[in-house]
Amino acid sequence: MTYSQINHPKGWGILKMKEKLKVLNLYAGIGGNRKLWDGDIEVTAIEIRPKIAKQYQKHFPNDKVIVDDAHQYLIKHYKEFDFIWSSPPCPSHSKIRMMASKAEADKDKNRNTYDEIFPDMKLYEEIIFLDHYFKGKWVVENVISYYEPLIKPQKVGKHFFWSNFIINQFRIKSRNHMGNIDELQNKVGFDLDGCDLGHRKDQVLRNCVEPKLGKHIFDCAFRIEQKLLSEVSGNSS
Repeated sequence: MTYSQINHPKGWGILKMKEKLKVLNLYAGIGGNRKLWDGDIEVTAIEIRPKIAKQYQKHFPNDKVIVDDAHQYLIKHYKEFDFIWSSPPCPSHSKIRMMASKAEADKDKNRNTYDEIFPDMKLYEEIIFLDHYFKGKWVVENVISYYEPLIKPQKVGKHFFWSNFIINQFRIKSRNHMGNIDELQNKVGFDLDGCDLGHRKDQVLRNCVEPKLGKHIFDCAFRIEQKLLSEVSGNSS
């Protein structure tokens, strides 16, 4: 199936045969979420770390890759796209990161400890901004937070998702999150042997959204007939 056969977010009509879906992939990493996307799409990926951006480009040579601040790029260029996926940095919202930073962790010398940090509110800035300004379809992904979310998400697998469309449930086998590099590479389908990423490879791989989940969400946005969340809410009131 090509994107000439699916609903276009602008006007909910059918795409013309030569019209491509313009996609913005923010905080792209090495492209776990994007790995299985297909169809007539034109993807622009934003990644601030040059070595990781270079690896993304290697995996997806037809995508336009820009080394830039994703948060700032969003507000300057959002009108240019039909679909936006954003995966802002998750450590400041993570249960694991929070527990590691607690003072009592210092008592256990076998545990890594981190300084306490404020939750990064760019996550909610982007959700609110997209919900009120963007006319296409959008999704923001993050970890399941250690606090009650300020805006109610959809929970799928081990992720929180905020979007303006319904994401159907999707069963994911174990993410093998604590596996070694070879196991993680097999899980997400990327071979990073010999690559200089400037960051720990295991962390880069763990930051990947599972490719099958990324495809499922993309299909929910465009290939599975459904209504927007706002339409569902309006009918139920």
